Amino acid sequence: MTKAGLPITVVSWSSGKDCAFALHQLRAQNLGEVVGLLTTLNEENDRVAMHGVRRQLLQMQLDALGMPAEMVRLPNPCDDQTYRQRIGGCMDRLRARGVQQVAFGDLFLEDIRRYREDQMQGSGIAPVFPLWQRDTGQLARDMIASGLRAVVTCVDRRVLPAGFAGRWYDDAFLEELPSGVDPCGENGEFHTLVTAGPMFAQPIAVRVGRQVCRGDFVFADVLPARA
Repeated sequence: MTKAGLPITVVSWSSGKDCAFALHQLRAQNLGEVVGLLTTLNEENDRVAMHGVRRQLLQMQLDALGMPAEMVRLPNPCDDQTYRQRIGGCMDRLRARGVQQVAFGDLFLEDIRRYREDQMQGSGIAPVFPLWQRDTGQLARDMIASGLRAVVTCVDRRVLPAGFAGRWYDDAFLEELPSGVDPCGENGEFHTLVTAGPMFAQPIAVRVGRQVCRGDFVFADVLPARA
């Protein structure tokens, strides 16, 4: 425990809105003393896995948060055994630093939660879920009302038109989502990059580059504004 009696916490960081808001809730509700982040990077292209976010932007987020990150590099594709081995090694390092819990931004998918819990069983570190089972329509509005700003970096074109990639996550975006698409994209319909919010000391400036299609997914290549 820290001096304040709060468990020492690391946030599983995808660069997107859910993990960012989970960090905000941890602080607002005194659920843990956040000392850093845990993120995974694709070895092939040096980007945040699935969200397709450049490492340079990740570093800008870390600077705005004033936090270090434990970065786990993963091959692409990554089999489950390799994933467990590398994440397990990361858990060993975190435990040696006194970390007591890892917070995830998962919302309602029971299988994902069970996987996290199974993965961390015996690690000596507890998984926690600050946003678990909150109504995602209200949660989306709460995020935007808090001042959180995020750009959509990836969409699944099986459920969303490609034009949604590169848009800002705002009220207009929510209003135009097709029926059946979760407002927070919890089923993998879209992913985001947070650029501002109550968890950041200052916003990060970005611009949206070209779209790239990879299989069923369309990625918007987000760049630092100064690039």
